[in-house]
Amino acid sequence: MRRYARTLVAFALATSVVTGTAGWVSTDAQQALTGPPPGSAQWRADRALGAGLPDPERATPAEVASFFAGLSADERQLLVVRHPSVVGNLDGAPLELRYRANSLALAAEDDPRYRSLAAPGRRILAFDPRGRGQVAEVFGELRTARRVSVLVPGSDNDAGTFDRNAVGHGAPAGMARALHTAAGPKTAVIAWVGYTTPVGVGLDAATGGLAEAGAGRLTRFTEGLAADGLPAPAVFCHSYGSVVCGLAAHRLPATDLVVLGSPGMRADDVDALRTGARVWAAKDPTDWIDDVPNVRFAGLGHGADPADPAFGARRVPADEARGHAGYFEPGTDSLRTFAAIARGDAAEPATHAETTTHVETTTDAEITTDAEAALALEGAAR
Repeated sequence: MRRYARTLVAFALATSVVTGTAGWVSTDAQQALTGPPPGSAQWRADRALGAGLPDPERATPAEVASFFAGLSADERQLLVVRHPSVVGNLDGAPLELRYRANSLALAAEDDPRYRSLAAPGRRILAFDPRGRGQVAEVFGELRTARRVSVLVPGSDNDAGTFDRNAVGHGAPAGMARALHTAAGPKTAVIAWVGYTTPVGVGLDAATGGLAEAGAGRLTRFTEGLAADGLPAPAVFCHSYGSVVCGLAAHRLPATDLVVLGSPGMRADDVDALRTGARVWAAKDPTDWIDDVPNVRFAGLGHGADPADPAFGARRVPADEARGHAGYFEPGTDSLRTFAAIARGDAAEPATHAETTTHVETTTDAEITTDAEAALALEGAAR
């Protein structure tokens, strides 16, 4: 009976999400960009080196790295010039070649949305102009860094908005720059907008389709870093990006998973993520994400709150952060802790599971409280 009551509560909460958003975002549904890089057909047909080139879609990053290791410097540069859009996005290719290839691709791009990305001195590790555009930029010296971090953002991010100035520390480039500055010169940070993100707060944001596609791309990207001989990264996942990281967790070669402002990771607890990485969570008291129901029902919602002690993640203090985009603001306790994680010298706080024995019980009073919350949310959505 109690399980049935809680199911009804979850259904009511999920319904409140739909009724509160579906009416104004139906035209903003996004089609995930998947598959190989642009120009892959020409790459597959190229016999300039006397043999076929590794298939951008089927070859593993390790196989790609092995292929490039067997080429001369002239052969590598020939492929960069002939196929910049493939080499620039080919996970496992040497990062120096990817920088050069993406510089060429951006120089040839006439879309004004991407003009600023072509500025001299930028280290663009991936660039795909299709759709809303995808991009990854490196802050720091990635080849010599002792520690590497990858930042995975949430909704409303793409290559066209990557350089937006509003709330500098809240946009992907601003987050990555702030983290690198705080963590120090022996680190490198990659701002990775390598998946199709939701637009606004609607059905795309409340479901996992875009996150599932993004999880595969994130996994391949981090495998490409490993194939190129780079250290396993700490992965920082903001908002909907934490859903991507939750679905990818069991495959990611990462030292740490850090989620901030998370609506859920599609997992009940840390153990359900099936990762050997340390899992950290932050949520500041003023973040609106705290008003999002932590349910998962009929494909809607992303489940348990990673910042809840019962989830079992290590706590990142965030009392000095403000709002959903304030976690990387200079001087905050959250950024100081992020920087320590990025450097690899963060203290090891005890998790909830290590200090208490958690026994889940459900009382009639709890059911009543949950039902009242559901009715309140449903009424607010109307």
